[in-house]
Amino acid sequence: QVQVVESGGGLVQAGGSLRLSCGASGRTFSTYAMGWFRQAPGKEREFVAAISWGGGVTEYADSVKGRFTISRDYAKNAVYLQLNSLKPDDTAVYYCAVRTGAGARTRTSDYDYWGQGTQVTVSS
Repeated sequence: QVQVVESGGGLVQAGGSLRLSCGASGRTFSTYAMGWFRQAPGKEREFVAAISWGGGVTEYADSVKGRFTISRDYAKNAVYLQLNSLKPDDTAVYYCAVRTGAGARTRTSDYDYWGQGTQVTVSS
């Protein structure tokens, strides 16, 4: 079992920045691909960003390309999502997910463990 915990959400004005953090338990963190998803009220959970187990491959949703950056720290068993140039449409609960496989994937069904989510609210 892998425990996943997100942090770093909050309220920010449009144009501002936040950094989300995600910690994942387990001695095999380096073999996990990691992803970030988000879910706005009344909408389905959608892909935001993913990073491969080696960190060399990243994927982004078109809506966040150039604004968000995913990264990982193997020493801390952590993955981060830097959110810049935030827009009100980015308001959602952001979820971190663990994939017990190598590739950076974009479907929710590709991931095995999920955190509880952290709220990001962007005011106009």
